Amino acid sequence: MATYLPTLKQLQYLVALREHGHFGRAAEAMFVTQSTLSAGIRELESLIGIVLVERTRRVVRFTALGDAIVDKARRVLREAEELTDMARAAGKPLSGEMRMSVIPTIAPFFLPRILPRLRQERPELKLYLREEPSGAACESLHSGQADCVLLAMPYACGDIATAPLFDDRLFVAFPRGEADAAADAIAPEAIDETRLLLLEDGHCLKDHALAACNRPEIRAEATMMGTSLHTLVQMVDNGLGITILPAMAVDAGILDNTDIVARPIAAAHDSRHIALAWRRGSPREKDFQLLAELLRSGT
Repeated sequence: MATYLPTLKQLQYLVALREHGHFGRAAEAMFVTQSTLSAGIRELESLIGIVLVERTRRVVRFTALGDAIVDKARRVLREAEELTDMARAAGKPLSGEMRMSVIPTIAPFFLPRILPRLRQERPELKLYLREEPSGAACESLHSGQADCVLLAMPYACGDIATAPLFDDRLFVAFPRGEADAAADAIAPEAIDETRLLLLEDGHCLKDHALAACNRPEIRAEATMMGTSLHTLVQMVDNGLGITILPAMAVDAGILDNTDIVARPIAAAHDSRHIALAWRRGSPREKDFQLLAELLRSGT
């Protein structure tokens, strides 16, 4: 058994360097000097007797073993954080710091409705928000950068536990006069796939929209170029095509001051399912369940 073990601080330095790829930026993120961070990593390398990082004037390159140790370090740091989480969970529920990732097709439309109530009812909860696409949000969750994720299902997010919140129906948005604005709903077969504008890869709403249409040819014909729902709306308003929007965006007024009509899509999979997700077995599961109740009641 080793007499000396790596410290959590050394592991934090190593992970920060891997994430930022630059000693200066990693040191800034850790609120230490560059020399302190560099010395900490060298001490770690000396302790285990292996070079983890190849250093040159222009680039920082991790060795294969260095990458493997970074993955292990992330898990160790996450376990260490959960020690504190266990103590917090035994005290006052839903208090202290919590880091939540939220996908961009939810954050600007749902959070303004719920955050004021959270601040009022849970003033001791310090909720730090991070907006990122579904894949990055799930990665943040499993790497320990996020404690929970607010996302739309179905989505393959790994080994997680979830609490369903509500269903968010999908709408077809099109320029006024381009289709029958009096129709109660739009059938998938009525969608012109050559004019359909969708979010680019990385946004799960694209997959939910394609699933609602259930037309294989749409995946090949649709233009996937929007970086945000607001961008898609501007393109539709300028007559460049049609798109599919979630109800929460329509209800939040994303079509205000536009000449766009939105009608629900009439399909078997006409909704995405909004859920709160966390790592399975997390000691803060009761906190997440309580948070889910608050989010659910705010809809």
